[in-house]
Amino acid sequence: MDWLSKLPVIGPAVTWLMTTHLWHAYQRMLRVKWTRLSAAITFTSFVALFPLLTVAAAISAALLGPSGVHKLQTKIAEQIPGIAQQLDLASLVDNATTIGLVAGGVLLLTGIGWVESLRDCLRAVWEKDDEEGNFFLGKLRDGALLLGLGGVAVLSVACSTFASAAVGKAADVIGLPEGGAGAVLLSVAGFCIAVLADFLLLAYILTRLPGAHPPRRAVVVAGLMGAIGFELLKLLLSGYLRGVASRSMYGAFGTPIALLLWINFTAKLLVYCASWTATQAETDEAEERAETEGTEEADGAGVHRRADGPDGTATAPEGREG
Repeated sequence: MDWLSKLPVIGPAVTWLMTTHLWHAYQRMLRVKWTRLSAAITFTSFVALFPLLTVAAAISAALLGPSGVHKLQTKIAEQIPGIAQQLDLASLVDNATTIGLVAGGVLLLTGIGWVESLRDCLRAVWEKDDEEGNFFLGKLRDGALLLGLGGVAVLSVACSTFASAAVGKAADVIGLPEGGAGAVLLSVAGFCIAVLADFLLLAYILTRLPGAHPPRRAVVVAGLMGAIGFELLKLLLSGYLRGVASRSMYGAFGTPIALLLWINFTAKLLVYCASWTATQAETDEAEERAETEGTEEADGAGVHRRADGPDGTATAPEGREG
């Protein structure tokens, strides 16, 4: 990139770009081998996806009834653009009600392993070593994180459902037409509601899983970037993923390949958001350290000036005579 900064037209813009937080976060991603981390997240997420969906559907069926299961199925389909029909989520949800406690426990262990892998990848972005400790306590902690993630997911779905219903009700009361400006306003409102739901999930993942303490401002910015980016990915890649899933050259593997691509795009976005928060924390720590060192140097210089006279000899404090 240095040679680009020397070009006459785009050089100043490139030089400015290399000083931004955006670029520093990208540099951290390169340093921690972000493609490997994204690949690890993609593999473990793909393996754990259907077990987690089965457990979620079983819990929803037990607690929320058929209507709750239908809402869950709809929300899941919305998060997988273009290929939700090929995944046959309806059959998955119907069969989820037949699993027993033992099978549910095995599926839950798969989810706990996914949380552990995701946590290790996010800690790698922060350049933190893997945590060592009691095996069983670690599994309990990951299980608690998984339950917390599920709780936040339920909260985000509830907020999204309530907000969507409120927007629809308000549109009916106001009398917005279905086409034209009314359709645009409803689409924008739906997009904002989806961004809010995604933001809640991302904020939990970025703060709880890596075991770090990112600055609040960095979490807000990274969460909003990730949420907006996720929704834009759904809009832009829906047709592409549908095309991949339907290509005859892939045969029966078309849908799994499309799903892997979608998870990988999402994983890369998550890694960048984590890199943004880690870079901001590193920058803040460096600024605080520099400020502290500057203050200590100034205090030391002041003490030295008070202790030494003009000719370098020690002087007595004011108000005293030697």
